[in-house]
Parts: sequence; structure tokens; C-alpha cells
Amino acid sequence: MALIVHKYGGTSMGSAERIRNVAKRVAKWARAGHQMVVVPSAMSGETNRLLGLAKELSPSVGSPELNRELDMIAATGEQVSVGLLAIALQAEGVEAVSYTGWQVPVATDSSFTKARIESIDDTRVRSDLAAGKVVVIAGFQGVDEDKNITTLGRGGSDTSAVAIAAALKAAECLIYTDVDGVYTTDPRIVPEARRLHTISFEEMLEMASLGSKILQIRSVEFAGKYRVPLRVLSSFTPWDISIEEEAKSGTLISFEEDEKMEQAVVSGIAFNRDEAKVTLLGVPDKPGIAFQILGPVADANIDIDVIIQNVSHDGKTDFSFTVHRSDYARTMELLEKTVGPATQAAKVIGDARICKVSIVGIGMRSHVGVASKMFRALSEEGINIQMISTSEIKTSVVIDEKYMELAVRALHRAFELEQIPG
Repeated sequence: MALIVHKYGGTSMGSAERIRNVAKRVAKWARAGHQMVVVPSAMSGETNRLLGLAKELSPSVGSPELNRELDMIAATGEQVSVGLLAIALQAEGVEAVSYTGWQVPVATDSSFTKARIESIDDTRVRSDLAAGKVVVIAGFQGVDEDKNITTLGRGGSDTSAVAIAAALKAAECLIYTDVDGVYTTDPRIVPEARRLHTISFEEMLEMASLGSKILQIRSVEFAGKYRVPLRVLSSFTPWDISIEEEAKSGTLISFEEDEKMEQAVVSGIAFNRDEAKVTLLGVPDKPGIAFQILGPVADANIDIDVIIQNVSHDGKTDFSFTVHRSDYARTMELLEKTVGPATQAAKVIGDARICKVSIVGIGMRSHVGVASKMFRALSEEGINIQMISTSEIKTSVVIDEKYMELAVRALHRAFELEQIPG
């Protein structure tokens, strides 16, 4: 039988009863003869509770000098989960052992609160698997070369699971969530949204990067780099359904574009309301100006998304870009105090009430007029486009946040995504 990795999110681990159901599901796979590795998240709300306690104790929480201690605190949520799940598995009559990230070990760099995995030693895990044990490994965490506990950032348990699957050369990595797969868009906004049976890796990477919350983008990047087969499915389906039925449920993220793939021009609509736009007005239009603006922002560890530089007038131009809304205040402060004066910008302005809406599909490669159809649908709803960004398989627009749901519904309807491709 195969080596399989299961990953369970915080909602799936949210109570003793849900942990018991996870254990029953894992036990079913183990009894079928599969070697099982399980990567659970902290119980839902636990990480926020722990970090909230830290914030009560110090107004400096969030500053770099305290990030090491925040990782010490945040990592305990997953430590509780792996212990509880191992106990639940043993109660099901399945031999199980739990490990924290540092016990495996999962080696990372020293970027506290957003560390990156560098290597995974699979010796201990393989020994336990060979002995017939289910191995439960804490997601979201690792250890740096100085033996400090590190965490991978929010959603990092997905990345842990995929990285562990890659290190073990697992046959498949199953990501269990509170939804039953990847949809054409959020069903809470468009009730007619349709679950996709398959989606290409490229499309999933774009959807994750554009705001889809199903999978964390770093986990998709990892899966692509190491070609880890991924399946997204629900942990709230009955645990005792057959493995064959369960294995075919959810959404398979495929690495091959073949005739069996759903050949829609557009596969999904992604959106992200956590966006903010900043603009420097009247900066000199000269070589190196983009680096002068964006270099200090990148050095401050702020991710930059959509970028636009306007046509020059009288040797001056306007330069706009978007950042995550949580980085908006820091970005504005940096631009107003440092970058703006250094670049001789006439003015720095910002808008934290924007969002990004995107269409994604591998079929866009071979079809013309897709972007114009998108723009027409938005125009008919009276929605003004502030910025545009494109790639081979996606087109994104920045619009006023108040129009986000209207835009998503209009685009879903325009591209007839509720219909199964013929």
C-alpha cells in the first residue's frame, strides 16, 4: 500500500469530538494498509488566543525583537493538537506517535514568524512507519540552526504537510478542510458556484496567490516544485465512507494538462479584500526610479503586488502599487518619511478601501477577447477599474472594495461558470 499524508485544519481539530472523528478517519486508512503521516493545525482559535495573551502583556508585540518569543508561544497550539490526536488514535487501537517540528527535525531559517523550510530529516519518521505506527507531526513549525523554535506564518501547516509529503515521497497529500474542494468562486457570494473535480497546478497557484483561502500559496509552490499530488477535500464527510469514494472526492490538483481536464476558458474567480493602494505623485521619470521606490519597501519585508507607472508628463510620472492591508500603515509611513522625500515626490497618497478581483484559467492561453469580456461585464455594472495586472492565465483588476461582491457575481455570470464545461 501507499504512503499517504493527511493534513487537518483548525476547524477539523476544533473539539474533542472532531479530533475523535479525525482519528477514526486516519485509522480507517491505516487499517487498509497505508503508511500514514498526519499533520494537524492547532485547534481553531487557539493561535489567536495565545497571541492575544502576548499582546495583553506588551504593547511591543509585533516588533521584530519579540518575534522569537511569539514563535515559542504560537508553536504550542500545534503541540497540543498532535498529542491529542495521537491519544485519540491509540484509543482507536492504532499505534501512534507524535512529534513537534524540532523533534523530526524540520530545519528552517531564522526568520521568526515567517520562517522557510530548508530541509527535513525523514530518518525518525520512516523508522516509525516501518514499525507500523501512524506518525503525527506538528505543522506550522520547525527549528533553526541555533535550536530556536520557528513558525512558518499563518497557514503554514499546509506548507508543512506538503514539505513532509515531498521529503517522504508520499503517493498523495490530502488536505482536509471545512469545505469539500475548490470552487469556481466563494459559494457564500455566488450560491451557484460549482465545485471543480480537477484544477491544474498553475491555476491553483494563481488562485492561492490572488486571495483564495483554500490553500496557502507557499504550500502550492512547494507542491509544484516537488510535484506532490494534492487533493483538497472535507473532513466533515462521514469518516466511514469507503477509501475509494473518499479518494475520488474533493478537488484534485493536477500537474498534467490532458484531455480529461475541465477545458473551460476561465476556471475560477478569485478575490482579495485585504489590499491597499499607495501612490507617489510627481516623481522624476528617470532610470532607477522604480528601484528607489520599491527597494526600501522590499527591504522592510513588505510584499508588493500590482504595480503601475503612468506616462511621463514634463519629466514627471505617478507611481502606484498595492500591498497587503496589514502593511498599509507601515508602507505609508515609509513613503512619507523616507522614500517620498528621497525621490522628490510631490505627494504621497493612499487608499485602504480597495480590493482585487481576478479571473483565472489555463484556457485563456488559447482564447482571445477574454480580458475585454471581463472589462465589459464590469462596465455594465458601473464598476470603475483602477489598476490592471495580467499573466498568461489570469487577469486581475483593482476596484473599490464596495463593488467586490457585485464584480464577482457579474464575472461568474459572464463566463457561465455555473455550467459544467462540455
